[in-house]
Amino acid sequence: MSTRISFILNGSRVTVDVEPWESLLDVIRKKLGLKGTKLAFCRGACGGCGACTVIIDGRAVYSSILPAYKVDGRNVITIEGLASPEGLHPLQEAFVEAGAIQCGFCTSGMLMSAKALLDENPDPSDDEIKDALRGNLCRCTGYVKIIEAIKLASKRMRRPAGGG
Repeated sequence: MSTRISFILNGSRVTVDVEPWESLLDVIRKKLGLKGTKLAFCRGACGGCGACTVIIDGRAVYSSILPAYKVDGRNVITIEGLASPEGLHPLQEAFVEAGAIQCGFCTSGMLMSAKALLDENPDPSDDEIKDALRGNLCRCTGYVKIIEAIKLASKRMRRPAGGG
């Protein structure tokens, strides 16, 4: 029996009927048509690769293992909600500049985990970055470029507006 839920998705209220067994990932991709959140390396509802990471009420969460009905009344941000009409988010810009995007399967999840980290801790250490990314797998970059990109974004995001 389906349940109607309503939540904020990337700044806009959405209402959708969900089945008890449907994951948030399935609802985002199949019912709401947003394809940036991915099911990548684990190929099942396992939450083991992190490509399905979204931000719910400020926390990075695996959408492939979260029943969709649990986001009723909550605030969800997907990779599509990261950029603004003015342009890319500083994290996205830094990932491009640092060469941290490679094949792209893990990128959306990495970006969402990094955003949740920087929202909570604007100046993380390398160890704190590694800890925040521990649930995100990347098979291309070896993580060095990803960590460099997050540090670059952190620096830029802490810079006062108009400052050099």
